[in-house]
Order: sequence, then C-alpha cells, then structure tokens
Amino acid sequence: MKANTVRPLLKWAGGKRQLLPELRRYYPPAFGRYIEPFVGSGAVFFDLHGAGRLSGREAILIDSNADLIACYETVRDEPEDVVRALDHLAAGHARGGSGHYYRIRDGQFNPLRASLRQADGRLRYSPELAAMFVYLNRTGFNGLFRLNASGGFNVPAGRYDRPRIADRDKILRVSEALAAPGVRLVFGTFALTLEIAMAGDFLYFDPPYAPVSPTSNFTSYTANRFGPADQKHLQHVVVTLVRRGCHVLLSNSTAEEIRALYATNRDAHDAGLRAFRVPAQRAINSKAAGRGPVDEYLITNAAAIG
Repeated sequence: MKANTVRPLLKWAGGKRQLLPELRRYYPPAFGRYIEPFVGSGAVFFDLHGAGRLSGREAILIDSNADLIACYETVRDEPEDVVRALDHLAAGHARGGSGHYYRIRDGQFNPLRASLRQADGRLRYSPELAAMFVYLNRTGFNGLFRLNASGGFNVPAGRYDRPRIADRDKILRVSEALAAPGVRLVFGTFALTLEIAMAGDFLYFDPPYAPVSPTSNFTSYTANRFGPADQKHLQHVVVTLVRRGCHVLLSNSTAEEIRALYATNRDAHDAGLRAFRVPAQRAINSKAAGRGPVDEYLITNAAAIG
C-alpha cells in the first residue's frame, strides 16, 4: 500500500472502492471545492485525498446519517481513544463471537446512542460509542446500517471467521484525512448543496440506489426511506447545479426510473448530463446469488479521461 493511500474505515451499502477506476475517469482536472452529499464510506473522498487532489481545497462531506457523521467526528478528534476501545471489543468478540455482538448491540450501543440523541437528530459520540459503531459495522451482516421503526440499530451478526476489527494504522490515516485543513463534516441532506455549491465546485453524489428488482431494495439505511420522490428531487438538484457551472458526477442503478430521470430526460440532456453504463460488483444483496457483476450508471457533465 502506498504511503498516502487511505482506505475507507467502514463497510457501507454501495461503497465505491471497487468502482474507483471508472469513477476516476470523470474526476475534473481542475476544480474549486469538493462536496460529497452522501459521504457513506467516503471512498471517493479518501481517493482524492490520497492522490493529493484536495490539498489546499475545502472538502465538505455531508450525510443524513447522524451516527455516521458522529463516528467520523470522533475518529477525527480522538483516534487513539477509539483504537483502545476497539481493541477491547475485538478481544471480547474473539472470546464470545455473535453472543458478544448482540450484547454490545442491544445492551450498550442502542441504549447509549438513544440517550445522546439531540432534538434535531444529531448525535455526539464518545470514543467508546464510535468504537462500537465500527465494531458492529465490521462484524454485522454485510456491513449494513439499518434501523427499525423505533430508530434502533437492528442488523444481525454476520458470519466471519476472522473479522479485522481493530486496525490502528487505518484509523490514524482516516483521522488524519478528516482532520486535514478545509475538511468539514456536515449532518444534513443533499439539498444543502443548493445553498453552498458554487461554479467550479466538484460534487460527487452516491445516493441510495433505486432498486432494479423487489429483492434488491436496500434504500432504508437511515430511519427514512429514499424513494422515487427523493430520486426525482435529487435529479432536480443535480440539473440545477450543472447549470450553475458545477462539475457533477453521480452514480446510481440502471433501474428504469433512473434511466428516465437522466439517460432519456430532456432537461438532463440539455443541461449537459450524460449517463454511462459501467460494470460494477454488487456487494450487498439479500441472496448470495444476487451478488456479482452488474451494470450501474455514472451520470456526469464531465468528459471521460482515457
């Protein structure tokens, strides 16, 4: 691994690490600020940071998942304390396996995060809570983050022989990247981009994907689903930003509703957006047979490089 390489700390539904070679073809050669409204695992942010593309630039990382933002804030500010807590959790998992997972999930993580939630939905994590978040992410089923109707984390334990739970080097690199000058973490929705984005900014949108079949719907990764109305609102935001002079790159499924919003949509086409089908590896599906090569859309107003 190169000295400046930063790999994502978390598994995340739709994480883009495997798609980076395709995404890099549409990074603009020059841009102002970098804005990522669905930061998730942050694969594109960490890729740009590792390549030195964000040096001297502001980077605004937005997500509507309060736990995710709170975890990143704590890893940024108190990485060594998070590492120590993770070491303890890893030792407990080695002894207790799935039993330890459920004791942490139900007896510690959910009660503690419920007690810390603020009226506006924000959270302030302690290093111990951030470590639990990482632990549950690394050992839960497919790395999903799913909430029940009451807002409680309810992902079952995964089946991993030797999960890598505590990785001090990775946490320190992630912390350094998030603490770099100009990097901001923001709890909010993609609609914030209309308030902050300016001509010349580069925005990468990685929303919850529109399902291509009834069994592939994994959009409920926060308490609120991301449905067709949200996809339509997002398309309006993206078209507006392109017309403002922003560099935009968006990934999504090849579902018919996405094709209609971007590939065959007159407003999107007139604004300069084009939809390209690229092969990707589906990492999250309710059935193992559903994981494997699948086409996705990359939608952008940028010209491909190479």
